[in-house]
Amino acid sequence: MSLIFFLAVSGIVLAFAYRWYGRILSNFLALDPKVATPAHTKRDGLDYEPASRSWLLPQHFSAIAAAGPIVGPILAGTYFGWLPAWIWIIFGAIFIGGVHDLTTLVASVRHDAKSIAEVVKRYMNRRSYLLFLSFIWISLVYVIIAFTDVTAGTFVQKGSSADAEAAGPAVATSSLLYLGLAILMGACMRRFKLGEGKAQLIFLPLVVVAIVVGPMIPLDLAGLTGSARPQVLWDHLLLIYCFFAALSPMWLLMQPRGALGGYFLYVIVIVGVIGVIVGGLSGNVTIAAPAVSSANLFTFNGTTPPLLPILFITIACGACSGFHSIVASGTTSKQLNRETDAKPVAYGGMLLESFLACISLATVMILAKPTGRPDITYADGIAIFMNQATFGLISVEMARQFGLLCFATFVFDTLDACTRLARYVLMELTGWTSKAGMIAATVLTLALPAVVVSLPPALVAGQEIPLWRAFWSLFGSSNQLLAALALLGVTVWLHQKGKSVWYTLGPTIFMLGVTMWSLVIAVQTHLGRLKTGSVAAVHHVEFAVVLVLFVMSAWLVVEAVLLARIRSRPPGAPLIPAPNTA
Repeated sequence: MSLIFFLAVSGIVLAFAYRWYGRILSNFLALDPKVATPAHTKRDGLDYEPASRSWLLPQHFSAIAAAGPIVGPILAGTYFGWLPAWIWIIFGAIFIGGVHDLTTLVASVRHDAKSIAEVVKRYMNRRSYLLFLSFIWISLVYVIIAFTDVTAGTFVQKGSSADAEAAGPAVATSSLLYLGLAILMGACMRRFKLGEGKAQLIFLPLVVVAIVVGPMIPLDLAGLTGSARPQVLWDHLLLIYCFFAALSPMWLLMQPRGALGGYFLYVIVIVGVIGVIVGGLSGNVTIAAPAVSSANLFTFNGTTPPLLPILFITIACGACSGFHSIVASGTTSKQLNRETDAKPVAYGGMLLESFLACISLATVMILAKPTGRPDITYADGIAIFMNQATFGLISVEMARQFGLLCFATFVFDTLDACTRLARYVLMELTGWTSKAGMIAATVLTLALPAVVVSLPPALVAGQEIPLWRAFWSLFGSSNQLLAALALLGVTVWLHQKGKSVWYTLGPTIFMLGVTMWSLVIAVQTHLGRLKTGSVAAVHHVEFAVVLVLFVMSAWLVVEAVLLARIRSRPPGAPLIPAPNTA
């Protein structure tokens, strides 16, 4: 198979699915453009602020995408070969991930932009609501830990070639400039009533300047502070950034940064497509990686995990991701201008992310020997595509710098959105509503990540494993389990409303099955480590989280099954109290 054919088939299938299955889902959900959304009825200028779909789509896209559709496909392609990863990315996004994103957004919009946990509370019971809300908060904290360390690692890495020694510090400089430009853009739009189009016309070229300036003044914390572990220092600085970003007004940072980050994603998609076409026609870009690797189907092959079920948790973003339900019901639902915008923003955004994951997978396919680091593999692949797309006008090294900045940018977009969402959830859980409550909820959310990133690194087979890599499997499991539980909540809502549930029930059962299976494997793996002797502190944390997530998710499933049996009793059966709406 040629790389051109690979991307062409991916794009055609996803576009057809958007028009065909997206229309079916919209009809089932009865989207109405005349219904006033919470962005209008509860507009406050802080969290509730209507945005056109052309403005909201890139923001939503950049928030849900982050490093997920890059790291997951690259790891899966390295472990299992590109063919299994490709199949899951395409069909998972169409029939599971897209359904998950669209239905959770619509459910939130029709419940005053409340979180998906509020939907569970209304149609199940308060105990289920508290369990689900706690599960969401734990999952968000886990996302913050994983993505903070991924970004910090990008800022300190030295690159894969001798002339790229300042790659990480240069990306750190460009990333900080990018964040400053986003804040300046938001302030100009607010102060001078600058329109969306004009703002993008001014600030997108300035982002290019930031990319060029980065290598000139690389920010190397190891050299500046003498720190022996500069990645840990970056971890803490990023968490401090998350604190202030999560408390800033939506218009000042999140909306303009999301819009800029979304266009980064668009550029990557365009560059990837053109690079594949030009490189493919010239014979300079070909598939070098195997379609299927030597990984075992159900058992570990050395350090390589089994294909089933690990494929489905390694690739989360790009196929199906529970984090998307939190974004959809946390920030996007508060900005949706019309109900009909849900299809292009949620379902279209998921399919667009799937195509981005295909491009990420293509970076593995063209490299015979991936580096083992997703950020570098991605940057190396994007550099080749960009060099080909510009017919050599942009050097591979400059293109590689752009790829690394894109990687860091995507993670930034998720980090502050994730912290903001965790703040919403914790305030909802505790009932805090004051400004002091906002600050306290943000501090508590970031406290555990601050402790975990300070733990000593784990050692596997004598090699130091970065924190994000040690936590990635559990991040995937918790993320996919969150997707399963969100789909479960939506299914209960639709069932209670007398709507068809076949398109959510099937994905719910599938995602519950593969994620619970993966948690069982995680327990077995930890018990195996205990038998071999000393175990790293991060693995003990991982095991504790596995047990908590397993118990909570099993409890929620039991609650839903019992509720379904009660509600389906025949006429004449003993009366059952109505669902708790308190």
